Amino acid sequence: GLPYLLRALLVPGVLFIVGITDLLKWGLIGMGIPLLITTCVLVTVFIGSRADIVAFVASLGAILLIGVGVQFGRISFDFDIDTYEVSPLSWSIAAIGFCCSLGLILAILIHLHASLINIIGGLKKRTSKLRLTNEQLISEITDRKRAEEALRESEEKLARSKKMEALGFLAGGVAHDLNNVLAGIVSYPELLLMDLPEDSKLRKPIETMQDSGNRAAAIVQDLLTVARGVAITREPLNLNAVIRSYLDSPEFGKLKEFHPLVTVKTNLEADLFNTNGSHVHIRKVIMNLVSNASEAIEGSGNVIISTMNRYIDRPLKGYDNVNVGEYVILSVSDDGSGISPDALERIFDPFYTKKVMGRSGTGLGLAVVWNVIQDHEGYIDVITDENGTTFELYVPITRDELPDRASSTSVKDLKGDGETILVVDDVESQREISCQMLDALGYKTLDVSSGDDAIEYLKEHTVDLILLDMIMEPGINGRETYERIIKIHPNQKAVIVSGFAESNDVKETQKLGAGQYVKKPLMLEKIGLAVKEELKK
Repeated sequence: GLPYLLRALLVPGVLFIVGITDLLKWGLIGMGIPLLITTCVLVTVFIGSRADIVAFVASLGAILLIGVGVQFGRISFDFDIDTYEVSPLSWSIAAIGFCCSLGLILAILIHLHASLINIIGGLKKRTSKLRLTNEQLISEITDRKRAEEALRESEEKLARSKKMEALGFLAGGVAHDLNNVLAGIVSYPELLLMDLPEDSKLRKPIETMQDSGNRAAAIVQDLLTVARGVAITREPLNLNAVIRSYLDSPEFGKLKEFHPLVTVKTNLEADLFNTNGSHVHIRKVIMNLVSNASEAIEGSGNVIISTMNRYIDRPLKGYDNVNVGEYVILSVSDDGSGISPDALERIFDPFYTKKVMGRSGTGLGLAVVWNVIQDHEGYIDVITDENGTTFELYVPITRDELPDRASSTSVKDLKGDGETILVVDDVESQREISCQMLDALGYKTLDVSSGDDAIEYLKEHTVDLILLDMIMEPGINGRETYERIIKIHPNQKAVIVSGFAESNDVKETQKLGAGQYVKKPLMLEKIGLAVKEELKK
């Protein structure tokens, strides 16, 4: 507005008048010209470049007019060098010009500094925005790639599932027709043998016919399994017992005759959880996997059958994606030459085989494995390279006991006296299972979902024992949680649980004062004994 213009023009206006006066008084030897130049620069700084042009033209015009006046005798200078040197007015004007020049330089430097800071600040903001935009773009590209990869995998699995379903329908139709044809082949030899004398020459051929008919009937049962047309009756069973039953069977004896140089070894977890399943079908799965592994070995080699309990706290990506849960794992490994990538895509297809024809290859073995595990709501992972192949079967556990199994420790011996136990676990289902077990044993349970929540709770309350998960995400892990808790309650009792192997964090936590380490999935007897022992300390 006008007040600002008046303030902005005051100093350069005074300097302009003084400069013109000095020119008229002393001519070019005075400070008039520097003052006029100072006026131009100050007008530029405070008002703008267009005003500077006006001030420059006005100053130049004044100088020219004075020069013209002097040239034509219209203006004369009464100049005395001695008077100039001692003139207070001249020295005052010179001092004003000098101060204004210094002020002008300082103002310009300050202005340039402020402008430079603004430019640098603007560049930093722009750089920050560009960096943020770049990070967002990278994140979006990464998310899109992940989504595309997940979509591709889902499409592949859907296509594989549809293919298996279509082949299953085909197998079911074939099985139905074969059953009608086999009725006479399987039944009549048995009737004929009943009437034949023991020394009859026809007995051996008829027995061979009967054996072939039974083998054909077994193939039909495999076809029905592939078609998922067999009603499976499930009951609690233990995989270790099924494996031992197979290893003592005539089928395994025949397999050893076919592959005398192959050694079958076992590595079975002693306290293996039970699973709900069909004994017949699970036994068939074990037989097919061991047969395949033996067939994959050229010459001498080893087949290893393993079982273990495992708690999966985050989905696993493999041939099948394994969801979070508690599983019994059946693993069959061989040290053969491995499976090629092309064959890996088809190994579970019905009738696909690379076995020796006439010995053991119907092409239904792994198809049966696939469908049985699907019916048992399990998952399959296949790990293969040039050093061998491992089939891992994940079957959900059950805490139901076998009909004839008696617990080595009675529940009465595990009972508590109403002690308070805080369950700390980041997985809700695990907290529920742990609390239900401890409640059944007579304890009073509380639960929190993170180490931070446990610390906050214990700042205001006390508990008799903590059941502490070692790996929790997000947030602090079990070791750091216990470190902070013992600062609040130095003698706090704790039992450690984890789905992973005993790690350094577990050992460090035990050194701090924690009790036993119990591996997930939890068993009532093990967790009961660990809690009982810790509370007795």
